[in-house]
Amino acid sequence: MPFYHQLKELLLAEIERKGLRPGDRIPGDHELCLTYGVSRTVVRQALAELEFAGVVERVKGRGTFVARPKVTEGLAQSLTGLFEDAAARGSHLRSEVRALEERPAEIQVAHDLGVAPGHPVVFLERLRFIDDVPWAHTFTYVPAELAPGLLAEDFTEASLYHLLERRYGVVLARARRTIEAAVANAELARNLDIRVGDPVLVLRSVCVDGDGRPVEHFVAFHRGDRSRMEVDLTRSPRRASRSPLMVVTD
Repeated sequence: MPFYHQLKELLLAEIERKGLRPGDRIPGDHELCLTYGVSRTVVRQALAELEFAGVVERVKGRGTFVARPKVTEGLAQSLTGLFEDAAARGSHLRSEVRALEERPAEIQVAHDLGVAPGHPVVFLERLRFIDDVPWAHTFTYVPAELAPGLLAEDFTEASLYHLLERRYGVVLARARRTIEAAVANAELARNLDIRVGDPVLVLRSVCVDGDGRPVEHFVAFHRGDRSRMEVDLTRSPRRASRSPLMVVTD
């Protein structure tokens, strides 16, 4: 068995034996070399594999720490929101509401919601925290006539999907979601407590009801170091590809 694999298993056992928690520091490269009598190459390979597995996180200039668990958001099979995803894993989600107002729909929002530009929509901007850690900055649009009392709701602890279904009788049927990688600008970095240029996941979604009517459009910026997206795939009978894969760079 390769030395790096043996070291990785030893470190996993030590983390469990000592009951180390997320954020706890583990010995550095030099100390591990001395403790286990291995080369720095072996140590780096072992730590790289642990980092890839999400067990540790390495912070340049500070050291190596037990990684904080990431919240997995499903992109397929079930239509859930961040509130439900966090609750399912025993975490607490709260929101800092930055804006809750009625405004005319911009062209792209109007297109996604199937309404005319300028149509009244409820705009909800939230900075969302999981266990008091800033996690995502979200911008949500809902046709105003769909939920006439939405402006009076308190979204500090409430789930939008829960309110739409239970209070306003909206049947959420399916959604089309896309995800892409981006980097944080100064404002986003400040809101999410990350550095300018750090990775973020940009999630866009349009949700429709049982009649196929668009009922929600949102854009969410998730911290790349705290989130991951989970996709369930099934293989269908072979058929012609719809379009080639294109990679566009600026």
